[in-house]
Amino acid sequence: MYDLVVVGAGPYGLSIAAHAAAAGLRLRVLGRPMASWHDHMPAGMLLTSGPRTSSLSAPGGRHTLAEYCATRELPTGDGVPLPLDTFTAYGSWFGERAVPQAEEVTVTAVRPDGDGFQVQVDTGERIATRTVALAVGAVPFAHRPWPLLELPPELASHSSDHHDLSRFAGRDVAVIGAGQSALETATLLAEHGARPCVVARTGRLHWAAPAPPSGRGRLRAPRSGPGTGWADWAWSQAPWAVRRLPPATRLRLAGTVPGPAGAWWLRERFESQVPALLSHRVRSAAPHGDGVRLHLTRTDGRADTLGVHHVVAATGFTPDVGRLRLLHPRVRTTLRTVGGSRAPELNPCFESSWPGLFFAGLLAAPSFGPSMRFVHGTAFTAARLLRGVQRRLGDRRGAPTIPRPARNGVPAAVSGPVPDTAPETSADEPAR
Repeated sequence: MYDLVVVGAGPYGLSIAAHAAAAGLRLRVLGRPMASWHDHMPAGMLLTSGPRTSSLSAPGGRHTLAEYCATRELPTGDGVPLPLDTFTAYGSWFGERAVPQAEEVTVTAVRPDGDGFQVQVDTGERIATRTVALAVGAVPFAHRPWPLLELPPELASHSSDHHDLSRFAGRDVAVIGAGQSALETATLLAEHGARPCVVARTGRLHWAAPAPPSGRGRLRAPRSGPGTGWADWAWSQAPWAVRRLPPATRLRLAGTVPGPAGAWWLRERFESQVPALLSHRVRSAAPHGDGVRLHLTRTDGRADTLGVHHVVAATGFTPDVGRLRLLHPRVRTTLRTVGGSRAPELNPCFESSWPGLFFAGLLAAPSFGPSMRFVHGTAFTAARLLRGVQRRLGDRRGAPTIPRPARNGVPAAVSGPVPDTAPETSADEPAR
């Protein structure tokens, strides 16, 4: 029986696996490294997080993005956007060094089995493990506005459905949204010969300011993974503190911070090529001719229509354990969740209310805050989650039982719950 199976090999899965492997755990890592980034991000994309905050996490701060770029003479300075291709290549490079045992298989089922789990993969193999970490990324949780749900895939899609946007050359495309994903998707569509138009509820588009040069303006606008400024810095540096906030506050932060905005380096490219219909909401959509007709409502109540060949919803992702069909229904339907959401409530070490089941990435955002939506959150997550796995394994190896009453009808951990302690010193966290 394995100590830990990590499901997913993106930034969070690889970082967790790197820490677990270094700790000597008996480990399996299931998933193609950086698959979502390779397959579900548009070619030509640039990351909103800079090179300084986009390293994956390994013990001792090894295998950083700066190290990878230095060996290839790639720029990593202030104000240099990070290309998608560079980041995905770096992730694969990291995996080869820190997690050489990653297996390119698809997990089809995770079932409780005694005091552990059985993980089934598409080869038919069934893997027995004491703990499981689900790091499945954001793609399974793509949010699609309800007016578009009845349209067929050839007429409506989500921004995460596309890597190659050249298929839309010569076609009219409506892009729904006002964040970086919408604005960059529309820009790339224009640069591939399409005729995009952004449709957004907001009255004006927002653009993030460039980060100040290193050593200048840090007190006024410190830099962090989510962005520039004290608020973003606070959420990224203290996920443990976010977890102690009321559920409603955590859900609001996870869903709205940072707010929708385009990167400073995208603005000129966008404004020179892409028109925008602002203060418009999609009321309904229906097939029309060889495309789709959108019925829009302005904020002042007036109605408009827009005819296009295709609609792309760049409307983000909503964490929802109900969409994890690989997770056994008995687990999926009894997990304790955050407030009225469908995101799992996690303890200080990322363990859910089902003993031995851990979550990372987007599904952890309603517990630990907005930094879980960014690569920057891998360092905090990997170290804490490993600590939780080790404590859970210790419980099963004979640690004394500390009973805990069930809450909300959900079984509590049967032994050795992880206490909600104050944050450890910075020496306990991996260097970046």
